[in-house]
Amino acid sequence: MKKKFKPTRIFVVEDDPIYCKMIHYVMELNPDHEVYKFSSGKECLEHLHLRPSIISLDYMLSDMTGADVLKKIRDFDKDISVIILSGQKDISTAVRLLKEGAYDYITKDTETKERLLHSLYNIKSHQNLKVEVETLKEELTSQYRFARTVIGSSLAMKKVFALLDKAAKTNITVYITGETGTGKEVVAKSIHYNSNRKKGAFVAVNMSAIPGELLESELFGHEKGSFTGAHTRKIGQFELANNGTLFLDEIAELGINMQAKLLRALQERELMRVGGTKPIKFNARIIVVTHKNLSEEVSKGNFREDLYYRLLGLPIELPPLRKRGNDILLLARYFLKEFAKSNNLKNTGFTRKAKDKLLQYAYPGNVRELKAIVELALVMSTNEHMIDADDIQFNSHGKNFNFLTEELSLKDYNHKIVKHFLEKYDNDVLLVARKLDIGKSTIYRMLKSQKAS
Repeated sequence: MKKKFKPTRIFVVEDDPIYCKMIHYVMELNPDHEVYKFSSGKECLEHLHLRPSIISLDYMLSDMTGADVLKKIRDFDKDISVIILSGQKDISTAVRLLKEGAYDYITKDTETKERLLHSLYNIKSHQNLKVEVETLKEELTSQYRFARTVIGSSLAMKKVFALLDKAAKTNITVYITGETGTGKEVVAKSIHYNSNRKKGAFVAVNMSAIPGELLESELFGHEKGSFTGAHTRKIGQFELANNGTLFLDEIAELGINMQAKLLRALQERELMRVGGTKPIKFNARIIVVTHKNLSEEVSKGNFREDLYYRLLGLPIELPPLRKRGNDILLLARYFLKEFAKSNNLKNTGFTRKAKDKLLQYAYPGNVRELKAIVELALVMSTNEHMIDADDIQFNSHGKNFNFLTEELSLKDYNHKIVKHFLEKYDNDVLLVARKLDIGKSTIYRMLKSQKAS
């Protein structure tokens, strides 16, 4: 649907009829402008409900000063750009008005017209850029809606969705765990772009990718001359994430000394740049991620217990792909569609044998590995319509569902098979009974005997 054109609405506030006519003419040179004329400050303020984008304001009006009108306009809407026109070239007045929120201060002389047009051009460029940024942010927000990015309908993922919703509605620290490749950063971005901080920045820092001696400067920033090579001031990631979200990846890799500094920053909600003397307040939502068990790291003495409890917040554990059953096929279809679209390839499907093969693999690399497998399968496929089992190639490090490497009794094998399929299909006994061609009562008996033993 084509977006409806919206003209730029401009107010001209001028009590000199001749000068008002001249400014009105200059403003209307652009056919995209919708210009209104007012002869007093009071009249202008009474029409602010029309939502002008730009106001040309005479400094010396008959009923009010330009400074008074400017204050009331700013109180109504800070996004309205106000250009002050004055018959006096008073530098101190100009500086004061600019500090109070005027966009420009123009003296009434022979160059007024050119300066006014130039100021208009700059304002509109800035406003257009602002609209583009807001549009991109809205698109990004839409892109990271939970249903679009965190794909799955398994019981395990429904539990994750419930936690994501709670996380997005609050500013609680979020602690995400899960095996490598389970999509921890995607989940973190989804929380950010569905929260009230979505207009702020999402700043990601990988603790394991930054040398220990540079980490403090990277997180908190540094002042010019604070160490050899510090030629300019550097703003740290905490400050960059102000009013947004700071994503600390692989938090378990943080050294003990930096753990103490991070703890202090989180407790006080303030930081000190390297070489700085003044504490700086920050307001960032913290999301931490690790594939390690932080509780075990605390027990080993590798991670501070007080920092662990400070970071714990809302824990979200992402299940490995092998425990998500039919989510494998949902994700496979999604990756297939996206890869085909971005590479101008035909969007095919999977044969029954291909689906079975995908479901029987263990995916040590989780969602990330599945994505690579599907993309390669589409490239390698010789069938225009369907991807077959032979097109799917697994990493040699991964293991298929195969219990024959163990020497067990037939009873134990049966129990193991039933347990595997129950995990795969979210404990749906009826579905597993159909898949294995056994009675549901058989499954219940097996489960009961396992509990008894």
